[in-house]
Amino acid sequence: MIFYYAPKTIAVTAHIALEEAGAKYEARRLNFAVTEQRSNNYLKVNPKGRVPALVTDEGIITETPAILVYVAQLFPERKLAPLNNPFQFAKMQEFNCYLCATVHVAHAHRVRGARWADDPAAIEAMKKKVPQNMSDYFRLIEDGMLQTPWVLGANYSVADIYLYSVSQWLEGDGVDINDFPRVAEHARRMQENASVKKVLALYQAPA
Repeated sequence: MIFYYAPKTIAVTAHIALEEAGAKYEARRLNFAVTEQRSNNYLKVNPKGRVPALVTDEGIITETPAILVYVAQLFPERKLAPLNNPFQFAKMQEFNCYLCATVHVAHAHRVRGARWADDPAAIEAMKKKVPQNMSDYFRLIEDGMLQTPWVLGANYSVADIYLYSVSQWLEGDGVDINDFPRVAEHARRMQENASVKKVLALYQAPA
């Protein structure tokens, strides 16, 4: 498999999952500073011009929730998802979809406002709304969606990797993670994970 990623992107989530699964893959880093994600070569891999993208023997998979589920199913022995419990699997997907479709989009209004508006005033208004939205969404996660010690309760899953990655945006979005004690404790435990340490070191390394 070939995994395409870039620093400071959500690709870190699927990257950690691949490490957790013990998968054999080649990691290829894209340079967003020179818009390599929009190059003809990469657009042949992912016409969306975004990361992550995972090239497999059967084809190419994009979008974080899809890659997470694929990895969990490809390596069932690693128990990265409740594959034998339809309800718990659906709850995991519910959580992952919320992060993808709601929380990530709210965060992106701070750094990618041009996707939704051309008017500078409108873009600035979106930025100002980010702290409130992110705080509201993480309050819902803190009080109702995050079980203990993991997202699904006793069993660790790819949802925990996803939550950790997204929670690392809070400071930049003007939100104190310590306002959410369970989320903060979850992040501290995830930071001790060997796969997390390995991948973060790769993302922080110079190009």
